[in-house]
Amino acid sequence: MAMLWKFMRIAKYSKTALSPKVKVRGIPTHSRHSSSKSVPSDFAASAPCSSTVELLGKSYPQDDYSNVTEKILSKVGKNLHNRKHHPLWLIKEQVKEHFYKHYLGRRGTPLFSVYDGLSPVVTVQQNFDSLLIPQNHASRRKEDNYYLNRDHMLRAHTSAHQWDLIHSGLDAFLAVGDVYRRDTIDNTHYPVFHQMEGVRLFSCHELFSSIKDGEGLQLFEQGHRTAHKQECHTMEAVRLVEFNLKQVLTKLMTHIFGDGLQVRWVDCYFPFTHPSFEMEINFQGEWMEVLGCGVMEQQLVNSAGAQDKIGWAFGLGLERLAMILYDIPDIRLFWSEDERFLKQFIGPHIWQKIKFQPLSRYPPLINDISFWLPSETYSQNDFYDLVRTIGGDLIEKVVLLDEFAHPQTKKVSHCYRITYRHPERTLTQDEVHHIHQAIEESAVRELGVEGRF
Repeated sequence: MAMLWKFMRIAKYSKTALSPKVKVRGIPTHSRHSSSKSVPSDFAASAPCSSTVELLGKSYPQDDYSNVTEKILSKVGKNLHNRKHHPLWLIKEQVKEHFYKHYLGRRGTPLFSVYDGLSPVVTVQQNFDSLLIPQNHASRRKEDNYYLNRDHMLRAHTSAHQWDLIHSGLDAFLAVGDVYRRDTIDNTHYPVFHQMEGVRLFSCHELFSSIKDGEGLQLFEQGHRTAHKQECHTMEAVRLVEFNLKQVLTKLMTHIFGDGLQVRWVDCYFPFTHPSFEMEINFQGEWMEVLGCGVMEQQLVNSAGAQDKIGWAFGLGLERLAMILYDIPDIRLFWSEDERFLKQFIGPHIWQKIKFQPLSRYPPLINDISFWLPSETYSQNDFYDLVRTIGGDLIEKVVLLDEFAHPQTKKVSHCYRITYRHPERTLTQDEVHHIHQAIEESAVRELGVEGRF
């Protein structure tokens, strides 16, 4: 399921978008159970000949919604979660093994199917409409997403595949993949990250078979919607689904992080699950949110063809789990090609205890940038996206340092502090100066700001 939409900001989409034609070639694949195939990455820009984007063997015409950048498209098809011995692969395989081992069907085969090669290009209908996300919901804004055009986008969550997989007849599955969101810049946020979606549906017999005198219990009623249940669900069904969900996820986290792990649940709201919760774990004395989950909206389940079933869904971030488990301090490291990083995660089995050893403590270089905002709507996400596009993974963090409104002109000024740090070598002030100057010039040209450089 989508994670923490309520924290996403409303902003204006970036003008730092694609050149008229960019090609990314590859073949989308999907997998069931233990099969796992990656989409090969073969990124190359070509001379402009039409206003289209070719991605994974398909062509997408650009329009006023197109805002995906070449920097972002260069990540499509990398599939870090399918690269053997990569820390994200290790986390994915640990979760898979746990579900395969502990949840079996009547014939002794794994109950959950796993899909880790689904195309990251989805329709807006898949990403939002199928999940009952309202047309005016903030999560749809192009300021927070990467759109190929008005109809197609890079998925913002693996929940985009929920409806299709349920409609295909699946009752229990895990979907894993890269997801794309425009966001802030710091050591825990990156415009591309990886999610795992889990869904389980229950028939009346499956849910109540272990309950004494459960034959008389029902999944559905014509009741009222409350903070604890949907109007169509009986309270007994909701309580059992909720209990099963929390039990499944608590066992999973304990299996990954060890016995004695403290877990707590926080009530929250997602537009396509109700009731819904966030799981927080206490790791080394600090409470950290690791996933979101809830009882699926029955309207979604019904529309996908499973009218006689009730279910739960969860979504977890692989980077979040890997950073906690392996003590990885910076999310950019997951994209490193440095053998000193990658070799640390090669072991005889996926459960080997690993503690990341820093490659070196390269010093940061800090530069500030100030400018007057344009009179029309300005988005911080526009600026963050521009900085990412120009500075790439040399950008460690961007912080809004100061905001000032001129008392006479009413013009607003922002001052940002940009921290540059290469994860694998020492940067020089000279090379940072050239990048910083390019950011200043692009901000004026692309965002219409007035520089105070």
